[in-house]
Amino acid sequence: MKRRDFIQQSTVATSLVALGGLGLTSFTTATKTKKITILHTNDVHSHIDPFGPNEGKNANLGGVAKRATLIDSIRLNNPNTLLLDAGDIFQGTPYFNFYGGELEFKLMSKLKYDAATIGNHDFDNSVDGLYAQLPHAEFPFLISNYDFSNTVMDTHTKPYKVFVKDGIKIGVFGVGIELKGLVDPAMYKETKYLDPVEASQEMTRILKEQEHCDLIICLSHLGYKYNSEDKIDDLKLAATTKDIDLIIGGHTHTFLAKPTIVKNIEGKNMLVNQVGCYGINLGKIDFYFDNTKNRAAEGTSILV
Repeated sequence: MKRRDFIQQSTVATSLVALGGLGLTSFTTATKTKKITILHTNDVHSHIDPFGPNEGKNANLGGVAKRATLIDSIRLNNPNTLLLDAGDIFQGTPYFNFYGGELEFKLMSKLKYDAATIGNHDFDNSVDGLYAQLPHAEFPFLISNYDFSNTVMDTHTKPYKVFVKDGIKIGVFGVGIELKGLVDPAMYKETKYLDPVEASQEMTRILKEQEHCDLIICLSHLGYKYNSEDKIDDLKLAATTKDIDLIIGGHTHTFLAKPTIVKNIEGKNMLVNQVGCYGINLGKIDFYFDNTKNRAAEGTSILV
């Protein structure tokens, strides 16, 4: 991709949003000392190639090669970048039917993904099929509300991981959707689903109080928004928890041009984002930290 085209596609962003209930007065050019970039995908569903020229509104969009070019350009501009995925890596093209997920994990490793969470379709070859492909994934799977202790996946996922970029500690954790009623029980076997709100509260407590993280990100495969009050989604999770700065979502294939600003349970600003499906878009959130590590952010969805 030409640099000019990349810049044109990257310029539509949110205005600077203060996080944690802070004002914007401290975020002047002089005090914007550190910038952390979060890139993210969700529900890529084995779409390795771009859409063909005759495939309607998605014609010529997506594809791993073009995504790699975008990611390389952004990392060149800011080496303090994390690349994350919110699940449903598997299922959707013959690549998955033939290779069983091997190609997807190998390519994500080539793109140097830092972490991913697990979506419901990642069980489509069963929990054993997911486990069989793990040697091809050179990045951790983060999930805090699936108990794999009685399955082959036991000890092969982590509830969270802490990254350090330019002295900023970034805690990332994952939560997944309830599999019962959505996935054949024979596929997830004895995997136990735990309440994602309770799991998130425990993760944020650990990441804030024990790990002393400056930025906390949740990789969620719950879905952006449901009409049912009883079904947990990203907006409800955001509103009923604290200390999460960004929820990167998946499952509902929701195309957001920019992140949604949500007030958490303490009335403080945080962000929820999702970039649709099939690798058509790449999410990009820039976090700015002043000298006292106050946070502000702006975000966009880049067409691939």
